[in-house]
Amino acid sequence: MTRKHPNTIAAAAVTALLSMAGVASAATCGNTSAGFETWKQQFAGEAKGRGASAGSISALMGTSYASGTISADRNQHSFSLSLEQFMARRGANGIIARGRSLKQSQAALFASIEQRYGVPPGPLLAIWGMETGFGAVKGNQNTLSAVATLAYDCRRTAFFTDQLYAALTLVDRGVLSAGSRGAMHGEVGHTQFLPKNILLYGTGGSLDNASSALMSTANFLKGKGWRAGAGYQPGESNFGAIQEWNAAGVYQKAIAAIGKQIDGK
Repeated sequence: MTRKHPNTIAAAAVTALLSMAGVASAATCGNTSAGFETWKQQFAGEAKGRGASAGSISALMGTSYASGTISADRNQHSFSLSLEQFMARRGANGIIARGRSLKQSQAALFASIEQRYGVPPGPLLAIWGMETGFGAVKGNQNTLSAVATLAYDCRRTAFFTDQLYAALTLVDRGVLSAGSRGAMHGEVGHTQFLPKNILLYGTGGSLDNASSALMSTANFLKGKGWRAGAGYQPGESNFGAIQEWNAAGVYQKAIAAIGKQIDGK
């Protein structure tokens, strides 16, 4: 067997990486709807090269440019509020009251979750209440259109390209469909999971089922470093896991504050 010189191997590896990079950057982002249909054709070619099925490609090609998603993405002004203002706008007192009630009425479920994942009821109920009002408002935006639009948009292309590939995988698995609907950024279910987080942390079962969504949320937090029994307020060890849930600092602090009051600590 002929042995290749290390420099030859290295050169081949660099060539392969450059080739892959060229494929990855083939689909051109845009900031208006004008190039979306062309971008879909380009992205579909890339997705086929990565093994996407005809069914998921068909679902991708059926997406529409989601103007509402872009508008929502450009107007997240509440994240610039103070913690007190943000909590008032989100109805924190109502979330706390309902959260305490659910903590009691669903005690067996939350005990089971805490035993398995180490996450107490408070932060889970805070997330559930903040995200969808305990399942009352899960959104009515087409999920694939939302994620495809954000993958095409130049603002956060790389992040949502990963989400779109995850969404296509979920279509192949029957978890999502061309008609799936959720929040403006492509989140679905009671606690609003993005497609990649469904793949990584979903525990089985529909996220439109509250118990499945809560278990998946606890699994997410555990996967981000949550330690059973440790505190989750700012400066405490589990706050880092909460920070992974949402990038906005005021949102993170609200989850911790609301969770603390639900847990009675």
